[in-house]
Amino acid sequence: MCEYSSQDGFANDWHLVHLGSRAVGGAGAVFTEAAAVTADGRISPVDLGIYRDEHIEPLARIFRFVETQGAVPGMQLAHAGRKASTSEPWKGGAPVAVEKGGWAPIWAPSAMAFRDAWQTPRAMTVDDITRVVRAFADAASRVLQAGGRIVELHAAHGYLLHEFLSPLSNHRDDHYGGSFDNRTRIVREVVDAVRAVWPERLPLFVRISATDWTDGGWTPDDSVALATQLKARGVDLIDCSSGGNVPQATIPIGPGYQVPFAERIRREAGVMTGAVGMITDAHQAEAILQNGQAELIIMARQLLRDPYFPLHAAQALGDAPAVPVQYLRAF
Repeated sequence: MCEYSSQDGFANDWHLVHLGSRAVGGAGAVFTEAAAVTADGRISPVDLGIYRDEHIEPLARIFRFVETQGAVPGMQLAHAGRKASTSEPWKGGAPVAVEKGGWAPIWAPSAMAFRDAWQTPRAMTVDDITRVVRAFADAASRVLQAGGRIVELHAAHGYLLHEFLSPLSNHRDDHYGGSFDNRTRIVREVVDAVRAVWPERLPLFVRISATDWTDGGWTPDDSVALATQLKARGVDLIDCSSGGNVPQATIPIGPGYQVPFAERIRREAGVMTGAVGMITDAHQAEAILQNGQAELIIMARQLLRDPYFPLHAAQALGDAPAVPVQYLRAF
């Protein structure tokens, strides 16, 4: 979950306490928020980044602490595409003008704004695409130097990689647009570039939106086909979210509403999956795992509400929680 608490992409004490609390709270892995691989790929001017070597040491401090608490540190790498240069949610989330700290141009596969009155992105050239692919690989190298142990590539929620995947946002007529293989090309290239620098012994995840929830958009069938391609290229797990690419989508939100995507991709693509989306109860989460619907439960808002949810979940399930010695008196 983006914290909108950085200056020039740097992690700081907020991130140390925020992420460290989830490790203390018993999470098996702790990911940073989506970290931008380029400065102009940030969602907002106050997003976390991994586009400078100077970003490494503040992250290393956090990752070291996360590991001391028994959790695995990871980072989600992202480029916001046509959703870049916007304000914090509590300030409305609208585009930020250049004179107020935003930037132009922003980038996308096609020159189509996300909403009316939002900045129209510049359609990327092949050279631009090559630059972004390299930026993802460079970012992964920095995560490794910082001590990160999992990298996740963000190809969901209407950000740049998802924009290429979906025919709703990709109207290109070159070899990055049109057919399924063309629209998925940049994701394959990013995976290959990252795998070239990210050790085979360390996990590589990809987060996708399994459906656009909109006619003519990306579909669950597409997601199975993409997951099959990515497994063959060294991706270890598909993190199965949905939506976010177009503002008019109608999404049937409810407890566990995205779990069927994880189950289907796991079954049909033969790849491990992570289940997300309104998973808020220990027994609900455990049932997903025991029923073979996913290998991993990935939580965001629930862990914002309760950073100690894993400890409470262990108690609810009758297990002995791995409580830090400093907190034993409370458990």
